This record gives sequence, C-alpha cells and structure tokens, in this order.
Amino acid sequence: MSSNYLISPLTLIINALFDLYILLILLRFILQILRADFYNPVSQFIVKVTSAPLKILRRFIPSISGQDTSSVVLCLGLIYFKFILLRLLDIPVVSIGSAIAPIGGASYAGLFVYCIADLVSLTLTIFLIAIIIQVILSWISPGQYNPIIGLVSTLAAPVLRPVRKIIPAIGGLDLSPIFATLMIMVAKLLIVPPIVYIGSL
Repeated sequence: MSSNYLISPLTLIINALFDLYILLILLRFILQILRADFYNPVSQFIVKVTSAPLKILRRFIPSISGQDTSSVVLCLGLIYFKFILLRLLDIPVVSIGSAIAPIGGASYAGLFVYCIADLVSLTLTIFLIAIIIQVILSWISPGQYNPIIGLVSTLAAPVLRPVRKIIPAIGGLDLSPIFATLMIMVAKLLIVPPIVYIGSL
C-alpha cells in the first residue's frame, strides 16, 4: 500500500485541529473588540481553552490601542505552522477562500502572506456564519435566549447594523441579512484572491 494512502486523512486531521483552535483564538479577539459578555458560558469556554499560549505571548507582545495583539500573532503563527506541516507532507496547494494558494513552491515570505489571506478569509467567514445562524435561530426559536444566541447576535450586529440603516424592513420583513451575506461574500472574492496573488509573486 502506498504511503500516500495516509496523506489524505493526516491532512484532514491537521486542518481540522489547527483550524478549530485558530477559530477559537480569533473569536476571542473579535469578541473582545465587540465588548461581548465574557461572563457568558461560551465566552468563558473560549477564554479557558485559549489562555495558556496567550499568557506566554503577552510577556513579549504588547497590546496596541488596547487590543490583544498577541491573539492575532498567535493566529498567524499557527496558520504558518499548519502550512509548513502541509508542505512537509508534499501538499502542493491549499484553498484560501475562493483562491488556490500554491504553498509547495512559495517562499517563506509568501507563506506569511498566505497566512494573512487565510486570517482575513476566516474573519469574514465568522461574520457570515454568525448572520446565517442568527437568521436560522430567529425562525426556530424567536424571542428565546441562550448563551449561543447572545454571542451570535454580538457577532452579527456590527455587519447588520449599517445595512439596516440603508435597507429598512419592508412590510415587517427584514432583508438586511440577505444583503449583508451578499456583501461579505463579495468582500471575500475581492479581498482574499489579491492577497494570495501577492504571496505567489
């Protein structure tokens, strides 16, 4: 049996584990910026599972304008390490948003640019998923509250609020999630591929 037999499941495991932890760190950073309720049980879980490496990094990386810069540095570092591991497994390309990044032949500087593209893509995806979840929950359990709904509303609000100012509800129907979702998808198509292209130069 070829050694390539194990590459696909190993790649899946690496992507899943790294992406999950990067997602938690990025969520922590975004929720801090949005001043979310950190007494929320979900917030407390995110804080507990991400605190250990951040405590170490904060000794060397100061905050900028009151923001936790170490969270961003840790995200970029983990994405970079993930790409290095995939390259060691002879994975030639990865998908970042709608763009294909040739990590196999990229320079180390190019890999870092891909990391930025991946982080931007993940950030936009978080807001996109938050809006979709909020819409679904509004259909399933309108008026009810739980910790997840609170955090989802906090994440979706900064995107939906400006859209609602431009596109008010029509006949009691709120169309802002549709337009906000479309805007985020267009933003990913316009922002991520050029960054990937710069990394490929």
